[in-house]
Amino acid sequence: MHMNRREFLQLLAVAAASGMALDSRSALAGKAPANFYDVPRHGNVSFLHFTDCHAQLLPIWFREPNVNLGVGEAVGKVPHIVGRDLLKAYRIKPGSAEAHAFTYLDFTEAAKLYGKVGGFAHLKTLVDTMRAQRPGALLLDGGDTWQGSATSLWTNAQDMVDACIKLGVNIMTPHWESTFGAERVMEIVNKDFRNADVDFVAQNVVTNDFGDQVFKPYVMKEQNGVKIAVIGQAFPYTPIANPRWMVPDWSFGIRDDGMQKWVDDARAKGAQVVVVLSHNGMDVDLKMASRVTGIDAIFGGHTHDGVPQPVQVKNAKGVTLVTNAGSNGKFLGVMDFEVRNKRVVSYKYRLLPVFSNLLPADPEMAAFIQNVRAPYEARLNEKLAVTDDFLYRRGNFNGTWDQVLVDALMEVKGADAAFSPGFRWGTTLLPGDPITMERLMDQTAITYPETTLNTMTGETIKTIMEDVCDNLFNADPYYQQGGDMVRVGGIEYTVNPNARIGRRITDMRIKGKPVEADKTYKVAGWAPVAEGAEGEPIWDVVAGYLRDRKVIKGVKLNTPKIVGVGTRNPGIADYPGTLS
Repeated sequence: MHMNRREFLQLLAVAAASGMALDSRSALAGKAPANFYDVPRHGNVSFLHFTDCHAQLLPIWFREPNVNLGVGEAVGKVPHIVGRDLLKAYRIKPGSAEAHAFTYLDFTEAAKLYGKVGGFAHLKTLVDTMRAQRPGALLLDGGDTWQGSATSLWTNAQDMVDACIKLGVNIMTPHWESTFGAERVMEIVNKDFRNADVDFVAQNVVTNDFGDQVFKPYVMKEQNGVKIAVIGQAFPYTPIANPRWMVPDWSFGIRDDGMQKWVDDARAKGAQVVVVLSHNGMDVDLKMASRVTGIDAIFGGHTHDGVPQPVQVKNAKGVTLVTNAGSNGKFLGVMDFEVRNKRVVSYKYRLLPVFSNLLPADPEMAAFIQNVRAPYEARLNEKLAVTDDFLYRRGNFNGTWDQVLVDALMEVKGADAAFSPGFRWGTTLLPGDPITMERLMDQTAITYPETTLNTMTGETIKTIMEDVCDNLFNADPYYQQGGDMVRVGGIEYTVNPNARIGRRITDMRIKGKPVEADKTYKVAGWAPVAEGAEGEPIWDVVAGYLRDRKVIKGVKLNTPKIVGVGTRNPGIADYPGTLS
């Protein structure tokens, strides 16, 4: 479906007047202005950006966090602002469509009012609409695209590769893509993407032996007579956060010296605009922008932060705009530059929420999605249970979906405690929704899903928790890995994010009793990064638990007592645990 701007706005007006394409429960037509997606072009160079869609081809619910704490210099600064503080910071009207898209506030009620978000058929319509008035606009895919759904796992990422080609992606950089293994990644890059003219870029991925570039560090393009360069930055900690054995010959890292080299190289070759397509995480991007000069904008991902406007970061030679475009197909970033006299003189940016009720589905993409899902529909739609509770994942310390996973692990494995990774992907369910196999796979679909049961000393348990906590709360962003805190079942604890490594976790208790350093405990977990792990896949463990339960209700969220952050920190709101 290729519409010009006028046709698109007419269609929206008709939809709003007639209720067409609107959920029967939704009053969105009356709540969102008719010009919601009217974004006039500014200047002569444009980028469209999405990231961290986690293989969600259909519209979904996704709740933003109520806990996103910053540490060190990041306290109270973007992206560590949630809820009402975020609305104030960006002058977003409470109760509006944008307020629902960017915050967790009144999520259940707002979700029923505004409907689901994302979906590649709806995203395709929005991309095509923006492109129709922006000749030559480049569509950037920030990665974490091929992982996060059952169908992506079961098709070995092929459904997402084909969907992104149909969407019109021009340039991509990776993270979770690597968990399909180096061989599969190279097969896609050298066949599917090469045939479709999609550039896969990552300046910071080199071979272990000689330090050769594994992928192109950057690509040069021309848009309306302006030369532009797009440099790729893959997730720097891929072999630590994910299994190293899947990419044994590749070395990652932040490599901002390499970034500076490639920026300078692109400028020397005539690039008037230089941007970075990054999967660093926003705090890392903010630091990189202060150290590397000559970058006009960083289109960031990994930390799933939906940030309405860029942060302007000063460095030795100018200003770099740092953006982050949310997750799960919820948003499309639209960056317009006016380039004159070989440099960017002005910009306009919008991070557009993708409301599937407001955007008609592209027929071709919708048909593709239906076809690719057809062989799996029966398995996807198996109803495991119903939830009476609101199930979500995102947040620094725990989510109700994560709680269900650790509860299942402890019960099925007969464990004293359980660990579940602090992944930020995973869709949301409203009270009354069925828990289907598809929704369970949204939380668990990875290529190393084995469950484990280990005997650990209290000292080992504390060491693991301290290590993950440092990954999240190290004051230096270059030592942060961008996930959330490991989710724990059966362990109560106190955390001080501002303390030093090894001293953040205190007052650990199992079954009400203090954890003893030399005592042993049975601890269940999943997603082991070590090669050769054996165990029942996490989805089988949890599916059995859900089938037995039939109804999930009264989920008791295991949240730590948080100290040292204060009760007025804009990175935390409506916290269900103790806060001081």
